[in-house]
Amino acid sequence: MVGGPEPVAACGTLWDSGGMYWVAGAFAAILAAFANRYGYHRDELYFLAAGRRLDWGYPDQPPFTPLVARSVSSIDADSLVLLRVPAILGAVLVVLCAGWMARELEGGRAARALASGAVASAALVLGVGHLLSTAVFDLAAWALISLLVLKLLNGADTRWWLAVGVVTGVGLQNKALLVFPVLALVVSLVVVGPRKVFATRYFPAAVLIAGLIWLPYLLWQANNGWPQWALSRAIAGGSSGTSDSAIEFALLQFGLMGPLLVPLWAYGLWRLWRAPRYRAFAVGYALLFVVFLTTGGKAYYLGGMYPILLAAAVVPAAAWLARHRIRWAVAISLVLVNALASVVLFLPVLPISSLNDSPVLAVNYDAGETIGWPEFVRQIGQVRAALGPDVTILTANYGEAAAIERFGAPYNLPTPYSGHNAYWWWGPPASTPETITIGIDPTQLSDFFTDCQPVTRIDNGLGIDNDEQSEPVFLCRDSRAPWGELWPRAKHFG
Repeated sequence: MVGGPEPVAACGTLWDSGGMYWVAGAFAAILAAFANRYGYHRDELYFLAAGRRLDWGYPDQPPFTPLVARSVSSIDADSLVLLRVPAILGAVLVVLCAGWMARELEGGRAARALASGAVASAALVLGVGHLLSTAVFDLAAWALISLLVLKLLNGADTRWWLAVGVVTGVGLQNKALLVFPVLALVVSLVVVGPRKVFATRYFPAAVLIAGLIWLPYLLWQANNGWPQWALSRAIAGGSSGTSDSAIEFALLQFGLMGPLLVPLWAYGLWRLWRAPRYRAFAVGYALLFVVFLTTGGKAYYLGGMYPILLAAAVVPAAAWLARHRIRWAVAISLVLVNALASVVLFLPVLPISSLNDSPVLAVNYDAGETIGWPEFVRQIGQVRAALGPDVTILTANYGEAAAIERFGAPYNLPTPYSGHNAYWWWGPPASTPETITIGIDPTQLSDFFTDCQPVTRIDNGLGIDNDEQSEPVFLCRDSRAPWGELWPRAKHFG
């Protein structure tokens, strides 16, 4: 795959002075500029709660992201911007890796800048770069692994396998999902080659390194009955707010990078298939598409494959664009339009008051989950203020419980409890005369209490239809049994 002549005249000094780094810098600046708008996402609150209870594993994730959350919150527990800095850095790494992958594919400075620009404009990359999550580090790990494997396929020192092992191990300590693209790439290399890339003692050493780094989490899962499997089945069954049907999974692939980039990454997929040295990446994409489609995976699970598809496409595209200045103008305009649409839809750009009149909430589920948490906790505080000193708070999900932990101190709210995901593992509450329940269906409450009376419904005061809006709050008394006996029935995943 040859990049062709450098389009110096067409692109000017931007490309000559390291365009991909200018792109990465602008990308980081945009993410930083909007890092403090709206508020915490439910998952960020959950990672903070998990970080306060560090362990080698949790039922829904390995320990890496909770450890990151704890580390940054120890510097400033109240800074949302600081909490999101690691996510920004992870997303910037993805953007840079796209440029470096274009270089491995023999692309010049213009191709590298275009690859970085295309990835930086992508809806998925901007979205995950805005929030602290396992997804952004998973994307960064796969981008690094793809880059390192490209180097190995191009004849680099086989000791690079050791770096692959380290990145894979750390990535698996962030999100177990990474095992699927890694296995898909290994299987693809075995099937379509070049198999000689494995003909070194450093490959088994890399496998050993990755396994040793991942081992503590595997031991935690084994000792706790492999709850990650139960969680995966629940997500596949639609229990998550971002679960996708098979049709949604397929259609959303056209939106992850932005509709304007679909022809580009499709061309990159074709280019990789046509190049025997790199064909394994195209086969790996197909394998992962089938696996995630048939197992109920979320659409973004496939997102880590797109940076290399875009990098493969821009190398010949840059050479074609270099022939006419107008072509570069059109290409850059398309990337900028793609970026603008992604920014508006997946960053907190619009005022909250105008969200209901925009398509943002329909397109970007996560936007709604960053709104209203302080008001949510204030309402629970009002209910708590009218009760005696011994009160338990029981929530339907981890977001509600973690929000109460984060914002509850001014209202003298006790540590909340929930049967959702890791909160169930953190144990049942002690028996108290009164329990405030949030978001739990009355039918389920009847399994736990003999007397439950509705108190209020959650209202964020903004008309934003997120997961907590209009959820019922009950005051319950007279539990049917001690919580130690009732707690197994409270467990649920999603």
